[in-house]
Amino acid sequence: MAEEVERILALGHHGGGRAALLGDLLHRAVAGVVDVAAGPEEEALSGARNVTTPARSAPPAAPRSSPRRLRPGAAGEAHEDGEDDGAGHARSIRDPLEFLACRPGTRDPDHTLKVTILTYLDAEKQKEFDEVVPQIARALRKKDHRVSILGVHGDVKKLLFGLERRKPDLIFNLMEMFADNMFADIAVTGLLDLLGYRYTGSGPGDLYLGQDKALAKKLLAFEHILYPRYAVFSKDADLETGGNLRMPLFVKPLRTDSSIGIEAKKALVTDAMQLMRRVLKIHEDLGDSALAEEYIEGREFYVGVLGNQDAVALPPIEMDFSGLPEGALHVADSAAKWEESSKEYKGTRSVIAAVPDELRARLQKASLDAYRALRVRDYGRVDLRLTDTGDIYVLEVNASCYLVKDGEYARAAAAAGIDYTELIDRIVGLAMARYQK
Repeated sequence: MAEEVERILALGHHGGGRAALLGDLLHRAVAGVVDVAAGPEEEALSGARNVTTPARSAPPAAPRSSPRRLRPGAAGEAHEDGEDDGAGHARSIRDPLEFLACRPGTRDPDHTLKVTILTYLDAEKQKEFDEVVPQIARALRKKDHRVSILGVHGDVKKLLFGLERRKPDLIFNLMEMFADNMFADIAVTGLLDLLGYRYTGSGPGDLYLGQDKALAKKLLAFEHILYPRYAVFSKDADLETGGNLRMPLFVKPLRTDSSIGIEAKKALVTDAMQLMRRVLKIHEDLGDSALAEEYIEGREFYVGVLGNQDAVALPPIEMDFSGLPEGALHVADSAAKWEESSKEYKGTRSVIAAVPDELRARLQKASLDAYRALRVRDYGRVDLRLTDTGDIYVLEVNASCYLVKDGEYARAAAAAGIDYTELIDRIVGLAMARYQK
């Protein structure tokens, strides 16, 4: 069984006719023609349309991928086997007591659970965990749960036997990939479903909807939720057709997150040749399709959502780009998230948004609508742009977002009156309630 599961987890992308497709794409790009998918405000149109370049006084800001400001260094010590030493409407939540009163799925405080934190390791024999792992472990122990940690890189037998030995009541799932396959978190949750384990966060279908940004946009369109118009340049499939795209465009990988493959200066394209060079770079370096989106100029917000049927939106977080050098693009790219010595890293910070009540409610409603449209479970985060005209665009929906204690999601919860320990226990309660229905 383990060998068959390993084969399934290792499945990657398969090419086919790539050279012919890329030749066709390049020919069409040089001719100034790009097929795109229409935004929710347009009817779907068939056939190719010309890319037009409107006059703009300044390039608008680019959308941002998953804002996980992971700072390397802090980590928890682990045994070799990965186990530690331990055995649609937005709700206003300005009043923490009001938020705490609506607690769907809250567990029985007298019921102690055996919880295994399942997390990814960069290498099978790695001795340290990401900093979020010991933080969650401490929070769970404060609620009297019996906690173990299982770290896995790409060993299916270790995953299967580790869970069988621990026999958890619930898995706190932090697996973001498997082996070197950054999309295999979907397969891991499918395996957990197959084996009958209960776990926190979204399942395989929900994760896929969030990862495939083009498919996610189609669901948003069905729900009449505004998003940037786009085009998908696949390695092995035809282009989608739709409305007109306007230059400049921001080009990024279709499925990867955490701003992987996003370099602000190179991702911004202003003509067809730049577009195709960027598309080919993503195909060759990441093996992913390329997503080209129209810029949405304006302020950038991240809204955390907690819950299932009675989900609530947390206070919005805003990305502050004021520390960037003059003239720099207001984009939180890979340098802004991962390169501590870079100007981009030092020049960006996330803050609790100071916005009027009416705008806060609109941001929260848009986030709840998008969260439900993509069937996110337990917790997640929605990335938004607000234009000068007051339009709110959904950039991405991130299921099972990063839960580090000083990150955007936990800080938003704290602003709502939910401390970190309570937040982690709330997620446990939400997951357990799903399986008890």
